[in-house]
Amino acid sequence: MISIVVSLVLLMYLAYRGYSVLILAPLMAALAVLLSGDVAQLLPIYTETFMPALGKYLLQFFPVFLLGALFGQLMADSGAAASIANWIMRVLGPRHAILTVVLACGILTYGGVSLFVVAFAIYPISKVMFYMADIPKRLVPAAIALGAFTFTMTALPGTPAIQNTIPIPYYGTNAFAAPGLGIIGGLIMFGLGMLWLMSRARKAKAAGEGYGEHNDGVANEVISTDHNISFVGSIIPLILVIGINALFTYGIFEGMDLAFLKEKFPALNVKGALGLWAIIISLVIACLWLIITRLRHWTDLQGTINKGAYGSMLPIFNTASEVGYGAVIASLAGFAIIKEFVLGVAPGNPLISESIAMTSLAGITGSSSGGLSIALQTLGADYLRLAQENNISPELLHRVAVMSAGGFDTLPHCGAIITLLAICGLTHRQSYLNIAAVTIVIPLIAVATVITLGTMFGSF
Repeated sequence: MISIVVSLVLLMYLAYRGYSVLILAPLMAALAVLLSGDVAQLLPIYTETFMPALGKYLLQFFPVFLLGALFGQLMADSGAAASIANWIMRVLGPRHAILTVVLACGILTYGGVSLFVVAFAIYPISKVMFYMADIPKRLVPAAIALGAFTFTMTALPGTPAIQNTIPIPYYGTNAFAAPGLGIIGGLIMFGLGMLWLMSRARKAKAAGEGYGEHNDGVANEVISTDHNISFVGSIIPLILVIGINALFTYGIFEGMDLAFLKEKFPALNVKGALGLWAIIISLVIACLWLIITRLRHWTDLQGTINKGAYGSMLPIFNTASEVGYGAVIASLAGFAIIKEFVLGVAPGNPLISESIAMTSLAGITGSSSGGLSIALQTLGADYLRLAQENNISPELLHRVAVMSAGGFDTLPHCGAIITLLAICGLTHRQSYLNIAAVTIVIPLIAVATVITLGTMFGSF
């Protein structure tokens, strides 16, 4: 137990200090093995446990990471992301700066654009709008985080976010799992998040705070409209991602008899693969649409494609390394005690236990996808069994797992938070309290609500 705790604490601390998870994951896994006294097993555990778990994750999810990063880069470089943000700004006006930023980030991330791409694309618009509305700049990161890191990432049905994809092969579900509960959870996150940010803005205005003194040149800056793509042209690729995903999930695949695939691929879990295939097809079509319809307007299509492809490498290898780390921890004797304790929480309702496990591991790793992957790799089969014993649908398990992973994932050492603050030129001291309110406290309230409703009425 001590070996696991020491390893986890060091992983959190060193990740917060900025060291790469690619190095940290195998090193901290090795440390846990050494401290547990299994010195002779160090190299075998690395080659036979860590690397196979890493490789399996890459095999399952690499297409989603690759296509998601490529699609996000195409949206950014085509001007589509800026076009959507500008349209919302024109409709709502600077007076509704917070709502504009949240909606722009939400629409883009729900359409499949990477949250990092969204942060880079929306920040220049956000700071000008907040300046015009005289809202403190320190609230910009929280507004971006609410739109990009919460309801569209974990709650809304059909979102192509990697977090919503990870449980599919473990539970045999799809991206639209428990749609009604997901919408309710998403509305809670959006509604309470907006109430929080608006109340902070009103309090700042009453105190005469204003935008604040920041050396970002915003006083001489205007919102760029330098793009040759209409709002309709910008929104179509996002509609394609969601619409084609739904078409294949609930239409084409359901009408096909795919039993013949088991003859050639006996190890294939057809039901678990269909959800992934639907997302892959939708992202491929959306990418092709952007490339073909904007063919005459690309100034450096090759550079955009390459940048998108390269941009997928670090996120997937970081997450896969964390999965390898989790597999090593799960192989240690001390993990049996942890597993027994976690599964024993709230006997009779595995949803509570699952939620605690997912959000705890997401907090430890500083990554919703990393924590979710580790938890499902080590405990997914147990939760599926417990759910079946308690007449709980896999779809409800899926939605609770994903929403829970979006809880403690944004603790201060989270890489996405560190990156977001760096993009905005702000510090944890200036902005983190409001980020935590909209990305930790409120999402956990939404999870508790979904668990309560799911327990009372089942999945819907």
